[in-house]
Amino acid sequence: MKTSDFDYNLPERLIAQTPLENRSASRMLVVHKNTGELEHTSFSHIIEYLHEGDVLVRNNTRVIPARLFGTKEGTGAHVEVLLLKQEENDIWECLVGNAKAVKLDTIISFHDGRLRAQCIEIGEKGIRKFKMIYEGIFNEILDQLGNVPLPPYIHEKLDNPNRYQTVYAKVDGSAAAPTAGLHFTEEVFEALKEKGVIVVDVTLHVGLGTFRPMDTDVVEDHVMHQEVYEMSKETAEILNLAKKENRRIIAIGTTSVRTLESVYQRYGTFQECSGETTLFIYPGYEWKVVTCMLTNFHLPKSTLIMMVSSFAGKELIFKAYEEAVKKEYRFFSFGDCMFITNE
Repeated sequence: MKTSDFDYNLPERLIAQTPLENRSASRMLVVHKNTGELEHTSFSHIIEYLHEGDVLVRNNTRVIPARLFGTKEGTGAHVEVLLLKQEENDIWECLVGNAKAVKLDTIISFHDGRLRAQCIEIGEKGIRKFKMIYEGIFNEILDQLGNVPLPPYIHEKLDNPNRYQTVYAKVDGSAAAPTAGLHFTEEVFEALKEKGVIVVDVTLHVGLGTFRPMDTDVVEDHVMHQEVYEMSKETAEILNLAKKENRRIIAIGTTSVRTLESVYQRYGTFQECSGETTLFIYPGYEWKVVTCMLTNFHLPKSTLIMMVSSFAGKELIFKAYEEAVKKEYRFFSFGDCMFITNE
C-alpha cells in the first residue's frame, strides 16, 4: 500500500486551534461500520450509544511539560528538546530540534544551568539520549521550566494547560495527549456508570509512535517507535470476562486501542503486565478485541488514519472524512470526534 493512498484534502480553517469551553459540546460523527450509515450528533449523546455491560477503556496517561528550550554550552546555539521516554538513572530519550548541533557529550543548558542535559547517545532522525544533571526533584524542576508540547499545527496560545489533559489523567509520562479523551467530563462518566457501563483504565505514554509523521512511500516500510504501556490485574480480569461473555470492549482513542491489541496479541489473553509496543495497525490487520472506538479526526497520511481505516474499512472512513469536511467539523487534537460502532 502507498502512504499517498491515505491522503485527503483538508482546508486549514478546519484545524481546531483552541478547545471548546465545554469539553462535551463537540460534534460527533457516528460511523456504523456494519451498515455504512453516517449519523451527525453531539458528543453529549455518547451515553445513548453505550449499553449496560459495555467495557469502556480509557488511557490514563498524563502529559508532562516535555518541551524544553535551551542553549548549547560553548556556542550558545539554541536547541529545542522534547522529552519522549524516561529510562533509568535520569536518562531520557528525546527528540531534538537543531539536532546537527548536538554531538556526543554536548551539554545543553536550560534556564541558566538550573537543568543541564549531556548527550550520551546519538540516534536517527533527531533522536538523542541525555543524562539529566540537576539538584532537587526532577519533576518539580520540569514543572517550572518545561512547556506543554502542543502539536505544531496549533498556533494559538493555550490559556489553560489543563485543557490539554483528560479529566482522568493520572500517570505522568506522555509527550502528547490522548486527545479522544479530551471530550469527557466527570458528569459524562457518572451518567455512563449509572447506565451500567464499566469504565477501566490502561496506561500508554504517548510518544513518537503515535504522532511522528510517516516518511516512507510504502505503508509496510514504516517502523513504529516504541511506546510504554501498562495494564493492571483488575483491568485485565474485567476485560477477560467481557470477552468471554461477548460483551463490547470500547476504546477511547487510538492509544487505548494500541494497548488492548498489543497485550492480547502478545499473551493471547489480558493480564497484568507492562512493556513496550511497536504495533502498527493498518488495513489487513486482524483485530483481536476492540469492538467500537471513539477517536478524533486524524492527519492525512498518518498511522492513525490507517488504523481507523483498518477498523472500519478505508472506503467508509474516507467517505466519513469527506462528509466531515463538507459539514465543517473541527479537526485534530482540539477538534470534534468520531464514534465507530458495530451497531
